[in-house]
Amino acid sequence: MTTTVAAVEEGTDAPYALSHLDALESEAVHIFREVAGEFERPVILFSGGKDSIVMLHLALKAFAPAAIPFSLLHVDTGHNFPEVLEYRDRTVERHGLRLHVASVQDYIDRGVLKERPDGTRNPLQTLPLTEKIQADKFDAVFGGGRRDEEKARAKERVFSLRDEFSQWDPRRQRPELWNLYNGRHAPGEHVRVFPLSNWTELDVWQYIAREGIELPEIYFAHEREVFSRSGMWLTPGEWGGPKDGETVEKRLVRYRTVGDMSCTGAVDSDAVTLDDVIVEIAASRLTERGATRADDKMSEAAMEDRKREGYF
Repeated sequence: MTTTVAAVEEGTDAPYALSHLDALESEAVHIFREVAGEFERPVILFSGGKDSIVMLHLALKAFAPAAIPFSLLHVDTGHNFPEVLEYRDRTVERHGLRLHVASVQDYIDRGVLKERPDGTRNPLQTLPLTEKIQADKFDAVFGGGRRDEEKARAKERVFSLRDEFSQWDPRRQRPELWNLYNGRHAPGEHVRVFPLSNWTELDVWQYIAREGIELPEIYFAHEREVFSRSGMWLTPGEWGGPKDGETVEKRLVRYRTVGDMSCTGAVDSDAVTLDDVIVEIAASRLTERGATRADDKMSEAAMEDRKREGYF
């Protein structure tokens, strides 16, 4: 009977095996290093949300003790939560990173984009993102999308080829057998890369707890002024809420996902610690986007449409 080195060192005959989180971490680190080897100008989408925070943490691990060979990119809607923007800027400064910002407000000021009647700017992010990718010639763009979030994301590849217009064509996506990733692309095209594809929301929170990763306080229960719209608790703001008949009240809430203030709902919660959040998520039967993102409820194919147009 043969035993592994690890088993011998521990004095047991049990074969060595990675834990679930270690396996996910190893896969993500491998993806980051593959991109560094295959592409010339990768960039990480970083909003200050939990998935992009975990993605940055993994990138830092992948190249330590050297600096990560990528810059960061944030599509700023102008309706972001102040706590999250503060965290974003603090993180960039702490790690000495370069941050590119594509501003939706700039496009509105120039008359290229128009405000929506509902005040939601998330659907307006596509043009600033795709033009920034083309202008800076980014050939690989890391995103924090996970397959458990939404059905359009569930069928996405880890390496997702986008054409010269940043659009997604299912017929051009490549098989990824044995964790072999094909980054080949023509000039003007680029690849969206999703290192967290195989993670779940619970995996993300358990990894955050294990690694001691700092998060914006918005992810934990706190008293906040909110109002009800379409079954969600939204935060008042200059984006257009509340309307007549919508009453503002103080509630103990937290956010499961963070995006534009106009379409990201809070959930009633008393989870003030990581352990509390993990217990809450383990008991939930709704995905974070299904429960708290109004932009995904605009139509049955809302995310699929945005993916085809070039955003996700």
